[in-house]
Amino acid sequence: MSNALRKMLLGKIHRATVTMADVNYEGSITVDGELLAQAGILAHEAVVVWNATNGERFETYAIPGEPGSGVVCVNGAAAHLVSRGDKVIVACFGWLEEAVARDWQPRVVFVDDRNRMVDPGRREIPGPATPAAAAAPAVARGSEGRYNRTR
Repeated sequence: MSNALRKMLLGKIHRATVTMADVNYEGSITVDGELLAQAGILAHEAVVVWNATNGERFETYAIPGEPGSGVVCVNGAAAHLVSRGDKVIVACFGWLEEAVARDWQPRVVFVDDRNRMVDPGRREIPGPATPAAAAAPAVARGSEGRYNRTR
């Protein structure tokens, strides 16, 4: 049996809506504490944030916000990478032994536009899984560095 370690997704909050960006704060991302708990993300744990609206990616650490508040506030320098209303994915990773990793299921939290949890227990669906997803407009970076819909 191999003792190899694999870097695996432990948990994520999928397509949360940024409620605030505060460049004057010292750093981090403040997220509704209930969402963090459901995703298995600990206070001060390193997280990666993928901005689905503009393609930016960054790493920071999570700070629990008021449970049930729906807050998703990007703080510090990373606030330059998001705008209020952007859709983001907040994820944490960890190292698991290969035997454990093979059967691993991450904790995935899906939210609505107000950052309220929806579809508890739902697993991720590989895309594009539906005709609607396949027909969604693609996004490309224009010559000015801005993101533009291609159709």
